[in-house]
Amino acid sequence: MIEIKNLVKSYGSKKAVDNLSLTIEPGKIYGFLGPNGAGKSTTMNIMTGYLGATSGTVLINGHDIFAEPEEAKKCIGYLPEIPPLYLDMTVEEYLSFVAELKKIPKKDRARNLRESMVMTQTFDVKDRLIRNLSKGYKQRVGFAQAIIGYPDIIILDEPTVGLDPHQIIEIRDLIKSLGEKHTVILSSHILTEISAVCDHVFIISNGKLVASDSTEHLLKSTQKDQAHEIDLVFKGEQEHCIEVLQNVEGVDSAEVVSEENDEFAVRVTATGDVDVREAIFYACADAKMPILEMHSLTKSLEDVFLELTGNETADPSAERKELRDKIQFGFDVEIETNRDEQDDLEGGNQS
Repeated sequence: MIEIKNLVKSYGSKKAVDNLSLTIEPGKIYGFLGPNGAGKSTTMNIMTGYLGATSGTVLINGHDIFAEPEEAKKCIGYLPEIPPLYLDMTVEEYLSFVAELKKIPKKDRARNLRESMVMTQTFDVKDRLIRNLSKGYKQRVGFAQAIIGYPDIIILDEPTVGLDPHQIIEIRDLIKSLGEKHTVILSSHILTEISAVCDHVFIISNGKLVASDSTEHLLKSTQKDQAHEIDLVFKGEQEHCIEVLQNVEGVDSAEVVSEENDEFAVRVTATGDVDVREAIFYACADAKMPILEMHSLTKSLEDVFLELTGNETADPSAERKELRDKIQFGFDVEIETNRDEQDDLEGGNQS
């Protein structure tokens, strides 16, 4: 579906993308993770043809994005971090304009527009000016323009940034529904979002690919051969409890980490590939020590992310350059923060 080989994008001496190679197969939802300035958005902009590359190749369904841009772009629907909206158009006018730009045959446009609006739940606001919509609805209109023409690949750059929790849940559900018919590539800083919707994760650090796997396998591989920790809460005598736990086969250590009233919490460390929970249960039962709580401490995607990216910090100049390129190569994006705020205060007037 998408094949990236030895991709490099340099801004002077700074490499935003550094010899990146990866393959994206059809029928999955992929997550792009990385700190600010790691090269995620730059890579997406190159994949969509919005940016050129210093070197390397990007093949979209066999079409080189640099040599055959028109054919390659037909396969892609793209929602940038800043949605490419014309605020003085109604939703329907804007989507009709996008359909014309994408050269959707006239006989198919009405059906295509209606289906994209129904899928993104924007049909009920189709006659309203985009400027008078809430941020959540503006984001939905951005989704609608990305899926017009039924492209094989949908690329979403930070699609939930700035949305409230209810809107985020709605957008996640929309992404999952898109994944049923399209290959979706999603960039996000919200790791729970990646865990919730993505089948496969790419982690990029300093422009390089540092991990590529399913979320489940990624977590398992980073935990392999590492110490396994279990937290337990007991009632009884602490010294006797620690002695019993330390005599369980596979347990390396046991220590009290907190206590309250007549209850205390113990953290047990065991060999990475040994599950000692059952042995602990029977040992404590024989010793007449009631276990009030027991749960394993496992790594989250956030732990893996921090481990793989280290203390990398963003390069502000590269990040500003990346934002300028987004605006330059996308649709003409109109940024009217003060005016939008005033419109919101005045109320959602219809056209």
